[in-house]
Amino acid sequence: MYKDIATPTRTKEILTKYGFSFKKSLGQNFLIEPNVLHRIVDFAELSEQTGVIEIGPGIGALTEQLARRAKKVVAFEIDQRLLPILDETLSPYGNVSIIHQDILKANVEKVIAEQLADVDDIMVVANLPYYVTTPIIMKLLTDRLPIRGMVVMLQKEVAERMAAKPGTKDYGSLTIAVQYYTHAETVMHVPRTVFMPKPNVDSAVIRLLRREQPAVHVSDEQFFFTVVRASFGQRRKTILNNLMSQLPNGKEKKEQIEQALHNAHIDPKRRGETLTIAEFATLSEQLYDMFRQEA
Repeated sequence: MYKDIATPTRTKEILTKYGFSFKKSLGQNFLIEPNVLHRIVDFAELSEQTGVIEIGPGIGALTEQLARRAKKVVAFEIDQRLLPILDETLSPYGNVSIIHQDILKANVEKVIAEQLADVDDIMVVANLPYYVTTPIIMKLLTDRLPIRGMVVMLQKEVAERMAAKPGTKDYGSLTIAVQYYTHAETVMHVPRTVFMPKPNVDSAVIRLLRREQPAVHVSDEQFFFTVVRASFGQRRKTILNNLMSQLPNGKEKKEQIEQALHNAHIDPKRRGETLTIAEFATLSEQLYDMFRQEA
């Protein structure tokens, strides 16, 4: 068995050897605690038939743990300076391929077809760069990829928003977007002390398991999310006031909005954060015919 990359000593050795300096703009924070990595991999429930997509492998600390348990690992790395390091640190593992590309610009479906055609199960497992966490997760969900789910490390506050329950301060449009596609659960908190360099925030690991069907049925997903975002426009406002100020020509359509709320059995004085995803779906269907030409 090879020596773990994720220790302070080994990480420093590798960085010194290659003269690597961290780029703040890329949100680079490398994990230096193997036990945290082992637990992340455990939460992903990998088998010898699993293919893993990783984003931002860094110097390969998580990648090697994944390679030991999965059939294949495909990792997207945006920083060219890390490619020769990964070549060396991951040389013992023949089941890893590194793609030098920005995941947000990548055709992930094509990569899956080309590199993971022979696996029965696909998981995304990653220590995500904090500054692009939400766009990455939303891209992977909305691209409708054939994945079982994701186990990803991100900023603790963002994880709490994704897994929030109605009526809490963390519950918002991001919660609805994530829980529309997945079952979301924060599975682990990670202190800032196990990273190099130490970030300014604490982290959490969230597990998002894809639903076979979205949580609710709606006629038009785009319009549904428009209604959700409008409902959270200003958190202190009532749902009626938010819909009037955020939807196209909402002020002129006050009566119709009130009627839609009445039909959906939603008190117009409630605030957006008190509505369940099912209530948002009902409301969206009531408003759909009224606004679809203008949304």
